[in-house]
Amino acid sequence: VQLVESGGGLGQAGGPLRLSCAASGRIRDIETMPWYPQAPGKGRELVAQITSAYTTNNSDSVKVRFIISRGNDKNTLSLQMNSLKYEDTAVYYCDAHTVWGPVGRKSASDYWGQGTQDRVSS
Repeated sequence: VQLVESGGGLGQAGGPLRLSCAASGRIRDIETMPWYPQAPGKGRELVAQITSAYTTNNSDSVKVRFIISRGNDKNTLSLQMNSLKYEDTAVYYCDAHTVWGPVGRKSASDYWGQGTQDRVSS
């Protein structure tokens, strides 16, 4: 699976930004697709994810501000970020958690994009 993030850039506090992640390759093996921002000097932290069944889950810190979605063709992942805060400044990575193989002998792997930088000005 190959992932390429886009969007983001410079946003203003209180405003919106939208991120996209284009997936290619063995898309049918993808079980979940999360977004992981990595703020300066910190580790990656999951903020939102969507399953192959389009079930979504957000962290409490972004629960009502971020909306994760996936295209019907499952090739595109998006993150609509609203009511931006300065602490949303980070490099945002999309991840594809894949599972494949016969029942009882499943294997799993995670694939990452290169990341896209978001900066929120106060």
